[in-house]
Amino acid sequence: MWEERAERARREIAALATDGLDLSALYAAALALVRQSVPFDQACWAGVDPDTMVMNSVTNWRPWPVTDEYAVRFAQSEYQGNEPNTFAQLMGRPRPVARISDAPGPAVAGSIRINDLLRPLGLVHELRGAFRVDQSCWGVGSLFRNGAVDFSDREMEFLAAVTGTLAAATRIATRAHHAVWHQHGGPIIVLAGDRGELRAATPAATTWLQALEDAAPGRFSMVLYAVVEQAKASRTGTARTRMRDLDAGWVVLQASRLLTGDDPGQMVVTVEPATTGQLLTLLLAAYGFTPREQEVCLELIAGSPDADISRHLFISPHTVHDHLKSIFDKVGVGSRGELVARLTATG
Repeated sequence: MWEERAERARREIAALATDGLDLSALYAAALALVRQSVPFDQACWAGVDPDTMVMNSVTNWRPWPVTDEYAVRFAQSEYQGNEPNTFAQLMGRPRPVARISDAPGPAVAGSIRINDLLRPLGLVHELRGAFRVDQSCWGVGSLFRNGAVDFSDREMEFLAAVTGTLAAATRIATRAHHAVWHQHGGPIIVLAGDRGELRAATPAATTWLQALEDAAPGRFSMVLYAVVEQAKASRTGTARTRMRDLDAGWVVLQASRLLTGDDPGQMVVTVEPATTGQLLTLLLAAYGFTPREQEVCLELIAGSPDADISRHLFISPHTVHDHLKSIFDKVGVGSRGELVARLTATG
């Protein structure tokens, strides 16, 4: 019975992905499907940049009282602390799902996420998963329950059975309706303090942040603080994530440690349009291209003929032809011109 439910859910989620939904709408619809087999009281799913594992879109089942302090503490627990079942940990496991009740007692007792963030809201049971396909993570999510009934082994198996389909559906949403972001009103720069609090912002940043907050309260806060906290945890002091703006344009958020004697914990966050290369590498991964297929495709977009691709990549012309056939099949086109148009089209 559970296998049949999981198979039906996989088919329905795959069908949702063909409807051209944006990621937030896709996750909301998929959560409703999952809830039919795995009841929950609250849920939070997020898209992630597959290159960095930094969140870039957040969808809650119900409105969530996400204050700036809450968002900061969650990001700190996820990217800097020794929390049980972080999404990065799940990504590296053979089965990328876990219940908090299965974590070691000392780890749960010391968990900021569980004790300081979830339990005060009455959420005592947690089931998490990383949405992984082709060894890349495209999304992550948590389901929560209040009351005495924990998630069962069967329910955990159900979520594990649909994570791959959720990852594939996320890839489709990522590559749909991509657009070039047009910056207005000057540079978008934010200064964050040691605890993640916003200390200063350019006028353009203030306007942009307010528009995002009005459209999706709390959603961008989680993304902003996630990239800040990952930068703090990074040896280089820098982290970035690609995300969509309100108009479907792609931007790159980059957080960097600000070297200053007064406050070495300060971080500067910049928001800039994604470059052609940054957007292309995301789209090629979203189509499921292998690393070699990505190299061939970039050569093709640059205008290289087959002979030059063969010479540049040190592969035979026959191998180039095989890669091109696979690339055309994955994108659903029949020629180089169609391929270039599909990957560079906006709107």
